[in-house]
Formats: sequence, C-alpha cells, structure tokens
Amino acid sequence: MPTPPPRQPQELAHLLTRAERLAARRLQSVLDEDGCSLDAWRVLALLGDGQGHHMTAIAEAAFLPPPTLTKLVDQLVDQNLVHRRVDPADRRRILAHLTPRGQAYWRRLDRAVGARWPLLSDGDDELLRALLARLADTLEGADTETAL
Repeated sequence: MPTPPPRQPQELAHLLTRAERLAARRLQSVLDEDGCSLDAWRVLALLGDGQGHHMTAIAEAAFLPPPTLTKLVDQLVDQNLVHRRVDPADRRRILAHLTPRGQAYWRRLDRAVGARWPLLSDGDDELLRALLARLADTLEGADTETAL
C-alpha cells in the first residue's frame, strides 16, 4: 500500500484554525449563560489554581497584550472576582488571585464547560493534548532558531 503524501502546512493550519474556532464557539456559548467572555475565562482558569500569578504570566496564558489584560483584570476586580496583592517575594510586582466569589464563579463555569465539552474516545483527548503540545513546542523552537 502506498504511503500517503505528507500533509501540507496550509492544510494543518486550516485544521487547527477550524478546530480552534469551533472550540471557541462552543466555549463561548456556555460562557454566555454566565456573562463571561472567553478572555475572562482564560484568566479565571489560570487563577483557579489558587497560586496567584503576576500580570505577565496571566497575559501569556490568556494570549492578551498587557494593556488589554489590565483592562480585563480591572473589570474582574470591579465584579469582585479577582483581587490584587503585592508579591511578598518582590514588592515591585503584583499578584492576582481569585476572591472567594471568584472561586465559586470559576467552579461553576468549570463544571458548565466540562459538562458540555465533547470528549474524544479511547484516550484520544490525551493523544491530542500531547500532539498539540509537541507541535507548539516545535513551532516555538523553530521561531527561536529563526531569531538567532
């Protein structure tokens, strides 16, 4: 049996974009029920670990430029979902944490998204996660090599 030709970069990019947009649409339909944006959900997801994170790490995790993140965190603070504290390890930095109200809100969102998120069968979720992580690492490494 002949080996199929390798996928073209544009085909892979198209599939990734299609999957991302479908996933974002599904997520947003669930989040709309609680009045949450996808960007806010990403921030809450990171802060949901209870560790507290500085704004640079949150911006990277939420894929937001710092000024946009600051405006979003200000809104979350106004909603009493997030609070800011000075980092005890570096008093020049600010750490963001979920408030108790934010923790309850995040748990409710997480349950709602989990209940409506389609699962792949037979370990395919883990396989997809591993392949996407490998692709991201490979692309990131290629970007680093190109920059040198």
